Amino acid sequence: MLVSTKGRYALRVLADMAEHRAEGYIPLKEIARRQGISEKYLESILKALVKNGLLTGLRGKGGGYKLTYAPEQYTVWDVLRLTEDSLSPVACLEDGAVPCQRAAVCPTLSMWQGLDKVIRDYLKGITVADLVRPEAGAGDYII
Repeated sequence: MLVSTKGRYALRVLADMAEHRAEGYIPLKEIARRQGISEKYLESILKALVKNGLLTGLRGKGGGYKLTYAPEQYTVWDVLRLTEDSLSPVACLEDGAVPCQRAAVCPTLSMWQGLDKVIRDYLKGITVADLVRPEAGAGDYII
């Protein structure tokens, strides 16, 4: 599993927006400046987050983006599922994968399934709120 810049940036943006939540709608330009992300690339990420209901956008004067829900309601798993093609450690465990003909005799399948479960459970246990206040989160891990 390799998380792309799109996934990493989406998490950074949501954490940034959680930190500045009291400001209401936040212009894309401000988020891009604070996070050091190009506005053009950030726009494509924000568009996907709006399309999937994680953000609300408002055009015009005073417009920008804001979180649709409380930061505690966004899990890292949910965000990465929207931005990544796959979070599975091996192709045979990806959603919609063709069943492996060797599954019944594969000596490594249960190990990969276990790793997949660990990844899933770990990422489901971390929220955007945890990213903003790491002492409440999942320990010494850094994204």
